[in-house]
Amino acid sequence: MKRRIIFLLLFISIASFSQEITGDELLEKAIQFHDPNGNWATFNGELFVTMNVPKKSPRKSVIKINLPEEYFSVIATRDTITTEYILDKNTSSFTFNGDNNPSEAIKKKYNLDIIRASFLKNYYTYLYGLPMKLKDNGTVIDQKVEKKNFKGKDYLVLKATYNKEVGKDTWYFYFDPETCAMEVYQFFKEAKDSGEYILLSGLETINEIKIPKNRAWYYNKNNAYLATDILSSQK
Repeated sequence: MKRRIIFLLLFISIASFSQEITGDELLEKAIQFHDPNGNWATFNGELFVTMNVPKKSPRKSVIKINLPEEYFSVIATRDTITTEYILDKNTSSFTFNGDNNPSEAIKKKYNLDIIRASFLKNYYTYLYGLPMKLKDNGTVIDQKVEKKNFKGKDYLVLKATYNKEVGKDTWYFYFDPETCAMEVYQFFKEAKDSGEYILLSGLETINEIKIPKNRAWYYNKNNAYLATDILSSQK
């Protein structure tokens, strides 16, 4: 009986909290958990990411992000192939297995171009800069915070959409109701059964920022597993 009462009180407090807090307030609490000293805006550091994909060799990446200097690079190795993309302000360069002047055929085959480099920069800075990146211009935060149960756990859920010049996807961010730690995010494209959800576990502290260590990717439509990214602050 006592357990039931405690559970009921906890449920009521969570539900009440989700009704009272706004989207902006939840985002601020989440940022306070992950980046209490506001270090993301001046982030300058390295991320070491291992991507495990079924039936493929792991891909190991060394990612350098220097936001004040507008510098980004990623060196990715899988089996015997190593590619490097560098964006230094408005200048781009690429290498293939150590060759900084690869042939046009190699560039085309491995997408060694500024389009791919820009995609990788946006991809890594967005995902590893969450939830702080939700403060960027063009992001529209829904002020209604919902309470949802996902994979057996209750969360406070923040919805984010984007101005048309930024993006078309709709994102949902799932936060622990007590700590406001980000534990899941999910996006949908225009088709109803499209998109993916990402389960987050563990934390890696880099430049005093608590960044989710493991990201496991699944399709929304059938829960099929895609891959897991494992973050480390060291090689």
